[in-house]
Amino acid sequence: MFSPAELAERLAQDAEAVCRHYLSAGRRAGHYWLVGDVDNTRGASLYVHLAGPRAGRWTDAATGQFGDLLDLIRETCGLVDFRDVAFEARRFLSLPRPEPLSPSRSGSHDSAAVVLPASERARGGRGILCGSDHAALRFHAACYYRDLVTGQTSSYPALIAAVTGPGGEITGIHRCFLDPAGGGKARVDNPRRALGALLGNGVRFCFPLNAPIPVVAAGEGLETVLSLSQVMPGMPLVAALSASHLAAFRFPPGCRRIYIAADADAAGRHALERLSRRAQICGILPRVLSPELSDFNEDLRWLGPDRLAASLRSQLTPEDAMTFMA
Repeated sequence: MFSPAELAERLAQDAEAVCRHYLSAGRRAGHYWLVGDVDNTRGASLYVHLAGPRAGRWTDAATGQFGDLLDLIRETCGLVDFRDVAFEARRFLSLPRPEPLSPSRSGSHDSAAVVLPASERARGGRGILCGSDHAALRFHAACYYRDLVTGQTSSYPALIAAVTGPGGEITGIHRCFLDPAGGGKARVDNPRRALGALLGNGVRFCFPLNAPIPVVAAGEGLETVLSLSQVMPGMPLVAALSASHLAAFRFPPGCRRIYIAADADAAGRHALERLSRRAQICGILPRVLSPELSDFNEDLRWLGPDRLAASLRSQLTPEDAMTFMA
């Protein structure tokens, strides 16, 4: 007989197998298992850590639910009594396991130390100009890609973004694989991949090093933040790369005010609420930036930079509008 802590630890040692069994509608993405919710719907709001010290821990960014793999079994199976949860966990642990997929050829294929130097300046797209002001963005003509289900490897052109910490140190990379024939993202199950320490960090633009940053704007995706940069070129901006990472963003030193450009879906609203609460606890004033259409990239492309600038100017403090607007 195992104690609850021992059962949770045993399950965490085989976290991916647990996810494949109870959350079969999800998929692996790097060191996470992504799925819509505990009802096993398709999506990416719920993520489970598959490796490291937090292996087996999960969070649903849309609902705020979290827990270990025992909690996950309870929720997915609709169990109430812990005796039933423990019985189901022991039953799962007694099942035979399929052979694991063969590992990738080498971790260096996806390391920032290899990918970033092999890339070049990123080009523009979707109304966004990627020039010298965006040193965090690079373009790789043939970036290594491995299918997480079959293990097959290939290469695609990719937009590479350097993820950095508050001190400017590179903590990871984000890759958006592109269709070699043009027309957008590559036609693969998961064209966006991240590697490294992302939580609390992000892709930063116009961030001065070793200096206080009293005002910052933070958003989820690269397109959102780059669209803002077109009309606020002086504003320190950061793309957290997901709603859950936006909620956990680490404030830069000296921050007094943060503008939050969260998406309008349930996960985005939850991230906005969590980040706002954290900011207030730290004595930082949170303010919300809202697009006129569905997102800021649509505002930029369909309404134009002048209309986007006017909308943002009305949402900034007069001091910030004078300092950061083009």
